[in-house]
Amino acid sequence: MTRSKTLILGTTLALALGLAGCAHQPSNAQIGTGAGAVAGGLLGDAVFGTTLGTIGGAAAGAVIGNEIGKRSDGHSHQKRKKHNKHRHYHYDD
Repeated sequence: MTRSKTLILGTTLALALGLAGCAHQPSNAQIGTGAGAVAGGLLGDAVFGTTLGTIGGAAAGAVIGNEIGKRSDGHSHQKRKKHNKHRHYHYDD
């Protein structure tokens, strides 16, 4: 795959993921999967220069990005839970 095709493919994927994210609030795991796939595909093409390298890099990047995003989702959920635990509500009659 030529560099210009790779750039066009990466840009198209990034835009598609960005527009899909406008439909709802994506989780960090979803964002990580998309970003990892694009970055991995570009890196795989740069290192190996073949279609197989691009696809393999995209797959590996998606898996790694998803795992990182899942961990980030877990940390933000724990922070919200901890924050809400200390919240006090007062109701006036």
